[in-house]
Amino acid sequence: MTDTAQKAIRAFLEQTRDEQVRFLAELVKVPSDNPAGDCAPHAERAAELLEAMGLTVERHPVPAELVRANGMISATNLIVRRRFGDGPTVALNAHGDVVPPGEGWTRDPYGAEVVDGWMYGRGVAVSKSDFVTYTYALLALEKAGLDRGTVELHLTYDEEAGGEIGPKWLLDEGLTKPDFAIAAGFSYGVVTAHNGCLHLEVEVTGKSAHAALPMTGIDALEATTAILGALYEHRKGYAGTVSAVGGIGSPQLTVGLIKGGINTNVVPDRVTLRLDRRMIPEEAPETVEETLRAVIADAATAFPKARVEVRRILLARPLTPLPGTDRLAAVLCAHASRVMGEPVETKGVPLYTDARHYSDAGVPIALFGAGPHTIEEANAHRADERLPLSDLFKATEVVALSLLEVLGEG
Repeated sequence: MTDTAQKAIRAFLEQTRDEQVRFLAELVKVPSDNPAGDCAPHAERAAELLEAMGLTVERHPVPAELVRANGMISATNLIVRRRFGDGPTVALNAHGDVVPPGEGWTRDPYGAEVVDGWMYGRGVAVSKSDFVTYTYALLALEKAGLDRGTVELHLTYDEEAGGEIGPKWLLDEGLTKPDFAIAAGFSYGVVTAHNGCLHLEVEVTGKSAHAALPMTGIDALEATTAILGALYEHRKGYAGTVSAVGGIGSPQLTVGLIKGGINTNVVPDRVTLRLDRRMIPEEAPETVEETLRAVIADAATAFPKARVEVRRILLARPLTPLPGTDRLAAVLCAHASRVMGEPVETKGVPLYTDARHYSDAGVPIALFGAGPHTIEEANAHRADERLPLSDLFKATEVVALSLLEVLGEG
């Protein structure tokens, strides 16, 4: 990696800062809330902006029936490929779908307003910013005269719906086969491990009856209450298990949704709940699911007349490092520590992300991108989501220099 190439990267990124800000603002101004998940218009706008920069954009619409099956209205994934020469291929993945704004905003969630060096808007930190980070890192490599390897931008649109028709779909369809990948993250840590997640839906069916004669019915809510009690009692044991990966912590279980009943004066005939079980990297998802099903079944035995069905809604496997991840992470950490002006180290996070799909396909991957120190500081998934533009510029430099080193080494 020559000093000349590094200087060319820094000079280009310094000269294009205003362009980077305008690109991000245009992305924020086009809503891509998921739900409802009508994301094809944002993909088209992103593609137009990329093509205006001279990049060739592949549009890959996801089949309508598959989109509907994943609870969305439309999704088009984008790939930009730039082959510099022989050598490995590195994919850069960021998602353009975002959670709805919700309440409590003090600024227009689609306004991309800049105040005191921070841009505000839904998706500005998670993860439309990394459309910019990765795009300008690619453009900087062109200016640096890189002559080895290939860089691909994977811009996808289903992370907020579970991630089955974004990177996973691109990989399953054989549209890409990278050797390494970098996925959207924040600037002050390189993530190489994260939690998995299991969503189960539990449906308890009884028999309705008049509240004056409750003994003639089968109370689905009573049975559900026993199941909930068993789940919460089971959850108490999680604190004794802590992941060896820093930043992960213990397994978690949350019952986040419950609905049922007919009216105040009617014995409820059906109750449905959904639970979220976060799995640490050391856990086997199959064992976790088997255990939860057993807890539910044991609690239900006290109510033999009620029918209990358990359905899996989502299984996201934990992210764990693969051979090759350590080298990629080390390069990112070294450049990030210098550029960010403080030690940047590898860590785990208790979230789950699209990165797992690359890992499941055997692709070493690390998470790094534009953002402040924490998701709380960014107001990610909350009102007044924001991004320090200085971190956008720094993260872009880190990614560009890291790609130059990884691809230069072959």
